[in-house]
Amino acid sequence: MWLVFALGSAVFGGLTAVLSKIGIRDVDASVATAIRTAVVLIFSWFMALLTGGFKTIGAISGSSLCFLVLSGLATGASWLFYFRALQLGDVNKVAPIDKSSVVLTMLLACLILGEELGGLKVFCMILIGAGTWMMIQRKEGEPEGREGSRWLIAALLSAVFASLTSILGKIGIEGVESNLGTALRTCVVFLMAWLMVFLRGSQYSLKKLQGRCWLFLILSGFATGGSWLCYYRALQEGPASIVAPIDKLSILVTIFFSRLLLRERLTKASLYGLALLTAGTFLLLL
Repeated sequence: MWLVFALGSAVFGGLTAVLSKIGIRDVDASVATAIRTAVVLIFSWFMALLTGGFKTIGAISGSSLCFLVLSGLATGASWLFYFRALQLGDVNKVAPIDKSSVVLTMLLACLILGEELGGLKVFCMILIGAGTWMMIQRKEGEPEGREGSRWLIAALLSAVFASLTSILGKIGIEGVESNLGTALRTCVVFLMAWLMVFLRGSQYSLKKLQGRCWLFLILSGFATGGSWLCYYRALQEGPASIVAPIDKLSILVTIFFSRLLLRERLTKASLYGLALLTAGTFLLLL
């Protein structure tokens, strides 16, 4: 069943990126993160109560709680950089870098969790890395230099923290009911996100948000909640080095909806890169 949940995570994750891109137009990145996190918080605790996971809260060990908190902090940092990258760059470029975090996740899973890293996985990592590089090549007419690369820096930082999220979450979720673990992590992300809003003085921009932005940010929050619940259920039962790549197949959903809703087009090089990235991910399932 962990495979089914991992695929469910990919579908919801793909919707999240496009809905977020639409919702954050002319919205401060930290405010957008905070709003989405509030929706995920309500959704995750509702699921924890509905499934009875809340009843096991007293059985959580100190070490598990510690790693869940660290995972939540990594998630918050990843989101902040991800939203910033989405504001500055195309979904079709930001999403591949975010998904390439699977390469670092696989390396960390080998070093920290002791998961096997054989020849096939190394080959898949090369395919995913090469595909990502091809997808983020600068299109003709795009700005060069520092201003044109700010989205890339933000996207790379998002990917690094996303990798840490998976590893820390894998350690923390062991022995913890998955819905409850997701809800506890979301509390940390929620506090971190709103702290950033008030530190930056961005809370006043809430009054300027239009109904359309609220709608898409809330929908993005629900999609994120569904993705998280599926992801951590899969992570609890399956190997992190396999669950993480499957989750990254959400890029196919993202690109489909970015073309449909945002009218973003892929270059020929990007299409080849997408094929390599997808092939590398599917080969991991063998």
